[in-house]
Amino acid sequence: AGLSGLMCARTLSLHGHVVRVFEKARGPGGRTSTRREGTLRFDHGAQYFTVRDLRFRQLVESWRAVGLVAPWQGRIAVVSRGSSTAQNDGVERLVGVPGMNAVARHLTNGLRVTYGTRVVEVLPEDGRWRLIADTGAELGTFDAVVVSAPAPQTAALLESAAPEVAARAASAPMSPCWAVMAAFDDPLDLSFDAAFVREGPLAWVARNSSKPSRGGGGDAWVLHANPQWSRSHIDDHPGAVETSLMNAFADAVGGSPPWPVHLAAHRWRFALPEEPLATASVADPDRAIVACGDWCGGPRVEGAVLSGLAAADDVSSWISPGGPGLRNLGFPNRESAAMSQAD
Repeated sequence: AGLSGLMCARTLSLHGHVVRVFEKARGPGGRTSTRREGTLRFDHGAQYFTVRDLRFRQLVESWRAVGLVAPWQGRIAVVSRGSSTAQNDGVERLVGVPGMNAVARHLTNGLRVTYGTRVVEVLPEDGRWRLIADTGAELGTFDAVVVSAPAPQTAALLESAAPEVAARAASAPMSPCWAVMAAFDDPLDLSFDAAFVREGPLAWVARNSSKPSRGGGGDAWVLHANPQWSRSHIDDHPGAVETSLMNAFADAVGGSPPWPVHLAAHRWRFALPEEPLATASVADPDRAIVACGDWCGGPRVEGAVLSGLAAADDVSSWISPGGPGLRNLGFPNRESAAMSQAD
């Protein structure tokens, strides 16, 4: 139930297919999730998105029209060795309202989504696919399977069911990212609301409370470590990560901010595709299995959405919602399963 899986599922549903979505997390969003702590909100994954593709622009305009997204007018800077330089790049940065997960929640409308369920086996059965959860529960049989998990998880899940798709996924490594969420009683006296950090453990810091509709609850910040530091500290205790990245934040801004009143760390084991595949989806038509995600379509929210659309096109080219599936004569109750298992 990240953006690629939900965009695929919603598109298939709108075209008449019966779709089930299985998500191991407790809610939708994947890396566009929003963490809430009382009145505080933290976009601890994707920070914002930009628009390049015309198809994506049309979608974004429809979301903007109903108040799901809005421009973020935050002051952006580049920070290096305690000094900051404003970055006036003219890029329109958009965010979900009131959190980055707003679009994902919208896309779940009308879909049958099962949360807290991790699919661990995709098994052939009479020309269809039978799904098994990590609890051993039977999840049903389906004509087509869409996997929208990060590339390494996709490769592991489909190793037997669709070896060629699994091999392509295995060729798209992904970098981790430690994120720290910090809140202060009073706004920090800084000349920027977000910054790209050029040295030390951090890559990005952002005043989440500067985004639209995030008011109340204090000054909320999200700190993202760079891939190299995150990889070398991937198994550190969250408390140690919190201390390290808060110290790095103080070094980056050239001061000594007060210790936060709220502090938490989150590990994104698969945060960024290092070398995204050139194709928007990876499909095996003979097996009716397709994989999608930003590791196919590009390392951005836009790439994930376009990849989900491409996966929906793949499934629609194999199976008609109005008659027996191409591979499934005699199985009139056709269903497609979309799965997202982001860590």
